[in-house]
Amino acid sequence: MDTPDLPFSPSAPWLAPMAGFSDLPFRMLCRENGCAAAVTEMISAKGLFFGSPGTSRLVVTCPGDAPLVAQLFGSEPDILARAVAWLAARGFHHFDLNAGCPVPKVAKSGAGAALLDEPGLLATIVRAMVAAARKALPDASPMVGVKLRLGVRPPKPVCLEIGPRLVEAGASWLTLHPRFATQGYSGRSDWSAIARLVRLVPVPVMASGDLWTATDGAACLTRTGATGVMFARGALADPRIFSRLKDVLAGRPASVSNGQDMAALIRRHAELIRALDPSPRGLLKMRTAVPRYLKGLEGSRALRARMCGCRSWDDVEAAAEEASRLSPAART
Repeated sequence: MDTPDLPFSPSAPWLAPMAGFSDLPFRMLCRENGCAAAVTEMISAKGLFFGSPGTSRLVVTCPGDAPLVAQLFGSEPDILARAVAWLAARGFHHFDLNAGCPVPKVAKSGAGAALLDEPGLLATIVRAMVAAARKALPDASPMVGVKLRLGVRPPKPVCLEIGPRLVEAGASWLTLHPRFATQGYSGRSDWSAIARLVRLVPVPVMASGDLWTATDGAACLTRTGATGVMFARGALADPRIFSRLKDVLAGRPASVSNGQDMAALIRRHAELIRALDPSPRGLLKMRTAVPRYLKGLEGSRALRARMCGCRSWDDVEAAAEEASRLSPAART
């Protein structure tokens, strides 16, 4: 695997790890549209050692899929260290620990956001992952990051106390989604917490949360001083968000996608899926992707509804053809 250095810059936006979405075809689509780095879907450290086919699919990559960060979750330092070594032996150089996932199934296992209630354990895990990466890759410059939320529950943003401890443990960068785990994705992200974390730690801080458009990304960078942004749901709606951020930062107006733009995006996503994941899963992915791409087009509601019952790649092409004749929805 090609392992270029990770880019940390306002003009180098990343694709966030999103379970069920950040697969190889979608990562490649985003890279073609200006994504500077990507993170895998969240990988169970234990799952790597139980031969789970679902877990093994999450580490599938290709030469153009770089730089790529492998995101792990778990709560046992030795297992996470073994997972880092396992991934390093297969070409990965950069690793991220998920300490922000709010999903109850993950949190009940002591992983994800639950680690924010165990700062000592969290720091121990980071030290173990860093040591494992350095041992497995003595001639490289492996990096370990940590994805955080504000904390498990309001009102105290414990991430501001934990962040410096993680840097002392060896974390090379931090990512903050400034909501509490109990909020899920409701309410507003507290970008001010990102600004405070930036002032507290000497390593890059990547910003996440409520970055729906390129303009949102630029505003977040300005207001927080974050090193860069990590797009999630904004990229799901339109993978061109990455190149558009670069336009906005360069003083160029952000363009609006029309029907022909989105038709081309649908066709390219379908092409990548058929080349990189030629399984029944691929068509199911398009059932959910196409409605997201169409949402900003006038008169697309019926077409979006029909895509939920998509049964063939011909149906996908028919949707692209119909989309090409639609106009952008009026802004309100």
